[in-house]
Amino acid sequence: MAQINPGQTVRALRNRLGLTLQEVSERTGLAISTISKLEMGKISLSYEKLLQLSVGLGIDISQLLGLLAKSQEIDSAPSAPGRRSVQRLGEGLSVETPCYLQNFLAVDVLNKQLVPIYVEVRARTIEEFKAEFGGLIRHAGEEFGYVLEGEIAFHTEFYAPVVLKAGESVYFDSGMGHAYLAASETPCRLLSICSGNEEHIVERFQKR
Repeated sequence: MAQINPGQTVRALRNRLGLTLQEVSERTGLAISTISKLEMGKISLSYEKLLQLSVGLGIDISQLLGLLAKSQEIDSAPSAPGRRSVQRLGEGLSVETPCYLQNFLAVDVLNKQLVPIYVEVRARTIEEFKAEFGGLIRHAGEEFGYVLEGEIAFHTEFYAPVVLKAGESVYFDSGMGHAYLAASETPCRLLSICSGNEEHIVERFQKR
């Protein structure tokens, strides 16, 4: 599993496109201070921020993940009819933060409609989660979470928290603020599948 430094990845992408912090800020809607903190590793590169970067830079979320994977010498398969991606144990693009270990899967497939993510949940309190992400996470599209191991406390802005056990799942509008928290002493892991249609993402972000 390839480990990356999210801040270094953001800086490398910005330099590759020849953009200043100000230009990235104007394109993505992220504050210059936020981008700077991302590059220095002081705040986490969440899925929400990945979406903002992809929309603002005109790159499909799956293409952005493919670029990140390519920087780790993971080859991307060409976009063509009849595509297929086989994920071997230990493969994928891993982004590690204090609250999560996220392994993005099928990064060799570009322009896909879904973004599958294997997640190890580490945060145990909502305060810990908000300290890292600045609040609940929200992003365009829909999301499906299936608990693989342990127990997950699922928090949203409109519903009371619910604890999900292994084998249980949740499907929700990911534009609603949400957070996954570890609710058991054993490892807490889930499979998260986010819709990644570029037009849908752009539309939702323009309304914010």
